[in-house]
Amino acid sequence: MARRNLVINLLRDAGKLSPASAEAWKAYPISLSSHSDYSGVADYFVEYVRQQLDARFGADLYRSGLRVFTTLDLDMQLLAERSLSTQLEAIEAGQYGRFPHTSFRDYLRSRQDGDMVPGMSPYLQGAVVIMEPKTGYVRALVGGRDFEDSKFNRASQALRQAGSTFKPFVYSAAVRAGYPLSEIVVDEPISVPVLEQPNWEPQNYDNLFEGRMSLRRALYRSRNTVAVSLGLRVGEEAVVGEAAAFGLTTRIPPYPAIHIGAADVYILEMVAAYTAFANGGTRTLPLVILRVEDRAGNILWQAQPEQVRVLTSEQAWVMLDVLRDVVRRGTAASAIAAGGFGYPSGGKTGTTNDGKDVWYLGFTSDLVAGMWMGFDNPTKIMGNATGGRLVAPAWAAMMRDIYARRRPPPDWVAPPGILLEQIDESTGFRATPFCPLSDVILQYFIPGTEPQLFCPIHSRGGLIGGTGLPH
Repeated sequence: MARRNLVINLLRDAGKLSPASAEAWKAYPISLSSHSDYSGVADYFVEYVRQQLDARFGADLYRSGLRVFTTLDLDMQLLAERSLSTQLEAIEAGQYGRFPHTSFRDYLRSRQDGDMVPGMSPYLQGAVVIMEPKTGYVRALVGGRDFEDSKFNRASQALRQAGSTFKPFVYSAAVRAGYPLSEIVVDEPISVPVLEQPNWEPQNYDNLFEGRMSLRRALYRSRNTVAVSLGLRVGEEAVVGEAAAFGLTTRIPPYPAIHIGAADVYILEMVAAYTAFANGGTRTLPLVILRVEDRAGNILWQAQPEQVRVLTSEQAWVMLDVLRDVVRRGTAASAIAAGGFGYPSGGKTGTTNDGKDVWYLGFTSDLVAGMWMGFDNPTKIMGNATGGRLVAPAWAAMMRDIYARRRPPPDWVAPPGILLEQIDESTGFRATPFCPLSDVILQYFIPGTEPQLFCPIHSRGGLIGGTGLPH
């Protein structure tokens, strides 16, 4: 009512309404709308629910008058649809550089002229899934830009390469194996032998190599060569097993390229997998149906949240902290800040070869949200297409608007027993008072994996022969 009256006053002040008309309109009673036609909203979600109900109830679904209660949050759904649509239109309009493809608007215009076949979807597509990690409730699901034009659900049916959003599973396998994220590695050219083929030589996105760095920095900076080297050390089978433990059901072949996300995944499964990072190591299976009742209100079926312990609380905390670094100072930092989302969050950007798939999977303590963009027929989106550049801004704007309408998310609380040490990130040793402040960070460790020695490079006497100082 206050907003309506403000608009009426502005119309009056602009001379569009007389004072008498303005007062009359402000006196007009306001009542809740009886409008209940939400056609065109959540169509992909509704169809996904229908498919699950059809598998469970068969023909009874259509003739028994069943009442179905779902997990959908209409506000989140509308915000997810709007955020995705707005960003895709901005990309097509050239706001991120030249877009060399047919835009959605051009496609619709051509279709009206009879030049294209409906359903071919040659335009840039996207998908969004928002889940609650505690319950598994899917609060929003967007499977594409236009359900009437293409009913293919990219959130639940599309197999897409995960790109760098797969890397946390590689690092999680390493943490499980006892690797501390303070360990120093080298971002350098790598050549991997391939049977009966030329050696595989993965590159970083920027085609540069940054040299010595910690595993932590390698993940939040998303360095491909380090992820491959680490995956080779941990072992492909361990990484495949890690992906399965996180709930990925697609085939992950035990080849070196999987360490940088060459395997195909479902977007819904990736979002569900990240609930383990948001949830202290417990993965929650996605739910879209709460219960089904008959005409008389008797419950015929009721969902029960299912959770699977994936990591110990200490392992999960180490992974959570490094994924928060992606937002604090990594590949998503500038986009999340520019989008105005300031609550504690973690996540991972993802970009595949030639920019054919771009991702951002992000989470707070009470929501996990994933967003993907790409063409149905995998095609390079544009020059300099990355998840941090194209997707993370839309994710941030969406989450900002979601939390404008709900309580702020609680921050995470470290599990008892986890260690917090000052580390010189350039050397991997415990920091001394002589280490450059720019290199000193606070880092969490699972007991027994923390460095025992002080930094031998930065000390009162300079280099001290690598012996360090006593713990």
